[in-house]
Amino acid sequence: MKRLLLACCLLFCSLAAQADAALKRQVDAFVDRWHDDAAHARPVYFDKIAKDGIYIGTDKTERWRRDEFKAWAQPYFKGKSAWAFKTIKRNVYASGDGSMVWFDELLDTQMGVCQASGIMRRKGGSFEIVHYQLSMAVPNEVGGQVTRLIKDFEAKDGWKGSKR
Repeated sequence: MKRLLLACCLLFCSLAAQADAALKRQVDAFVDRWHDDAAHARPVYFDKIAKDGIYIGTDKTERWRRDEFKAWAQPYFKGKSAWAFKTIKRNVYASGDGSMVWFDELLDTQMGVCQASGIMRRKGGSFEIVHYQLSMAVPNEVGGQVTRLIKDFEAKDGWKGSKR
């Protein structure tokens, strides 16, 4: 009986690990295609964001609903490439029923290494991004210098940061 119970536990753990691996492959494929859409300025990029989705960029004024983000990004999508993010590492997590997925990723970008996190929900056989936040990765050793640069920049007369 103990052997049967052990075998069932091992089988369950194996199936759970396979399901987790399959979900990670699905999420990786979806997010990689999304990044590739931007890298090739394909407007379908915005279709992968939920209508009520939020995109938060690196500037503190950059918080958009999908359609606002699309309007802002339109000039970038007129060329051959909008922006290119290459995944260095991604971690994927999911709700128990798999209907919600969240991830964090380290990216190689034109701004250097960035970090991002996203939340997706299932939509049919695929996903849609409901929240994405992109951040520049600032090494702790230079954090003070970056903070001073930002404070100096914001203290300049005439800087009119958007009040989003």
